Amino acid sequence: MAKQLNLLSTGQVIPTALHTEMQQSYLEYAMSVIVGRALPDVRDGLKPVHRRILYAMHELGLTPDRPYRKCARVVGDVLGKYHPHGDQAVYDALVRMVQNFSTRYPLLDGHGNFGSVDNDPPAAMRYTETRLAPVSSDAMLSEIESATVDFIGNFDNSQQEPVVLPAQLPVLLLNGCSGIAVGMATNIPPHNLSEVVDGLIALIDKPDLTDKELFKMIPGPDFPTGGEIIDTDGIKSAYTTGKGSIVVRGITKIEEIQAKGRHRRNAIVVTELPFQVNKAAWIEKIAELVNAGKIEGISDIRDESDREGMRVVVELKREIDPQVILQHLYHQTALQSTFGAILLALVDQQPRQLTLRQLLQHFLNFREQTLTRRYTHELQKTEDRLHVVEGLLAALSNLDRLIEILRSSPDGTTAKVSLGTRLHLSERQADAILAMPMRRLTGLERQNLQTEFNELTQRRQQLKLLLDDRGELLKALKKDLRSLKKKYGDERRTRIVKVSAVSAPPPASSKKGDGSKRAEPEAKKGKKAEVVESLPSVPVEEAVLEMTQRGYVRRLPVEQNGKKKGKKVEVAVAEDVVLSVPAKTNQDILVLTRTGKAFSLKVGDVPDSSQAGRLRHSKGTPLVTLLPASAQSDPDGIVATFVIDDYLDKMTLIMVSEQGRIKRIPLLELESVSARGLVVMKLKDDDALVYAELAGAGGDVILATSGGRLLRFPLSEEQLPVTGRGAQGLQGVRLSNEHLVGCAVVSPGSELLLVTQLGYAKRMMLKSVRTAKRGDIGTQMIRFGSKTDSLAAMVLVSGGEVMVVSSFDRVLRVPVGEVAPGMKDDAGSRLRVLNAGEKVVSVRAIRVE
Repeated sequence: MAKQLNLLSTGQVIPTALHTEMQQSYLEYAMSVIVGRALPDVRDGLKPVHRRILYAMHELGLTPDRPYRKCARVVGDVLGKYHPHGDQAVYDALVRMVQNFSTRYPLLDGHGNFGSVDNDPPAAMRYTETRLAPVSSDAMLSEIESATVDFIGNFDNSQQEPVVLPAQLPVLLLNGCSGIAVGMATNIPPHNLSEVVDGLIALIDKPDLTDKELFKMIPGPDFPTGGEIIDTDGIKSAYTTGKGSIVVRGITKIEEIQAKGRHRRNAIVVTELPFQVNKAAWIEKIAELVNAGKIEGISDIRDESDREGMRVVVELKREIDPQVILQHLYHQTALQSTFGAILLALVDQQPRQLTLRQLLQHFLNFREQTLTRRYTHELQKTEDRLHVVEGLLAALSNLDRLIEILRSSPDGTTAKVSLGTRLHLSERQADAILAMPMRRLTGLERQNLQTEFNELTQRRQQLKLLLDDRGELLKALKKDLRSLKKKYGDERRTRIVKVSAVSAPPPASSKKGDGSKRAEPEAKKGKKAEVVESLPSVPVEEAVLEMTQRGYVRRLPVEQNGKKKGKKVEVAVAEDVVLSVPAKTNQDILVLTRTGKAFSLKVGDVPDSSQAGRLRHSKGTPLVTLLPASAQSDPDGIVATFVIDDYLDKMTLIMVSEQGRIKRIPLLELESVSARGLVVMKLKDDDALVYAELAGAGGDVILATSGGRLLRFPLSEEQLPVTGRGAQGLQGVRLSNEHLVGCAVVSPGSELLLVTQLGYAKRMMLKSVRTAKRGDIGTQMIRFGSKTDSLAAMVLVSGGEVMVVSSFDRVLRVPVGEVAPGMKDDAGSRLRVLNAGEKVVSVRAIRVE
């Protein structure tokens, strides 16, 4: 029998708890990704792969004055020497450093096909060629040989690579950076070189510079593809906290073009798109929306872009207002998109979220260190050379004695010792004299040595002054910055439009007609740009907001003349309108989705549906398309919509989940919902938000189940306490093989309507439902005539009509008065509008104010 190995006793196996090993291994992996791949260094603004590409090309001698070299050669060097990862990853990084539509100041100069704004792939690395761009050669690598930065061994210690490049410009801000690490991400927008240099110089001159003064010099990002930034709130948030949402729009103008035949039509011409928007995909998205009927009034889309620039023509049908279509394009396509800025970078190998001031200050500190090391290195070399020149001049001044020593010395070693003792020369000076050629004895060479000595002496004094006086060092730093600004600074491409109104985002009227004179930004004409306040204050308008059963929303104006004030303009009425309320364009629309998130938009964000042409009969815009992209994955995901006039202290929001959990939060917590939405109810994976109601002080809550049970309990702090957004919901009603079909906030005298799946309905007064406690099973309030029947809906009614959606996909209006009142044990009467075999899917009360 084989002898069993006892590995534990020999110490070859170390017992370790699984959770401890997993935690340690995962942390090591996370930090390796954070530091070694995904996040840039705050000093040179580069990730390791970009730094290694630039350094490898510097070693290959691919300077801007040299011929291009194949990208495959560069990628091979980077892989073999410094970056042991996939070749495609290195090539993708190299390509992005060449693309002028991805990078504000490309660090590489490319020759060949490196892709396009249409997301066309670049050619293979064996076809494309590259070399260093002038800005990277001058501002990133020119001081690499001056001992300005530390070097470390590569992955196998066969080569040395720089820990960081001696950047003379804050590339992290100039080109921006995006990266996803483990548990964190960075997304830094690009900026204008001239503005950033001005900000750096201002911080050097005045370290206590206020944020307001700094933001005047650096008003906002400057994207390589241009566009315009809407409002400055997102910029201010990003610059002061390190995180913010910046709304960017494409540049458009309205033109009258010659259509087929003799007619002339309006067209929206797009000349610039927001940063990182794929032009081809954007055009395809418009075509999809037009085919799906979500945008009406577009007759043709043409891409007329060429080498001169971008030009996409969206041709409109006759009598269509371009501003309405433009608003649809803003809301439903990437013509208006949000850049989520996260200023996250590595500081001393630790990820930190930084403000604009901190980013600039970290760079200045690094630049001061590199200058100090550069001048220290230069001073050492200057003193070494000065020492040698001093010896040469001393030897030439004692030429006769020098010749005598050389003649009398049997060998070089003896001569070297004699020079040291008789002429008081150092070992280095003696070596230099012995290596000196005979031509150095001529008068001209003596003069050249004396000139060199004087220049070295003067340079040594300058370097000592720079190293001893920080003020002089900062003067040299500013001089270098101004030189680089003069050489590489350019005009701003992205216009910044400040909106001073309290209502919706700026209307497209700022881009039309005299829109052709759309206040060309100063940056486009040259000079500094700063914030263009070209948009007038948007007036607050009265409107009527209508929402349909199928999830469409439209905004109608209100006539303001005489007796007609407060009435809608004549527009075709949608058949399934369930909500029609007067509103103002500066009011909020609060939208809650099944995922438990809340989104907010302004009434003014909803396109005006009363414009000329076919849009008179438009059913509106799908509400979900006006929400951020994260909320558009589920077209039927909207649970509730409220038009908020004021966020009152006493108002609360009640939410009920599919599994019967209920929660109440103050409405004030939703006053400032960000563009990405706000989680208002934490849900389990198999749960979803199904009902939401606004409530004031007092009253009761009623929950209805498909089994016909109604649970009524007081809306009090004891039964349903007000909690914060982070709190979990409480159990509202106990469910048993059934689901919730209704939730209502009621007061004494309220009337309820119960409707079953088979179409039986009855009205009940609130007093018929007994009051219980939250978490109970409720009371059976309807008798089913069939075992296959169940309660389909419970709604709060007060006359008027209800809207019934049937299994035949029909939307039916039923007057509440036609439904007979009933008692607790009644089965109700069959709805007359239903056909044989037709069932009730949902019921909603129609609210018209």
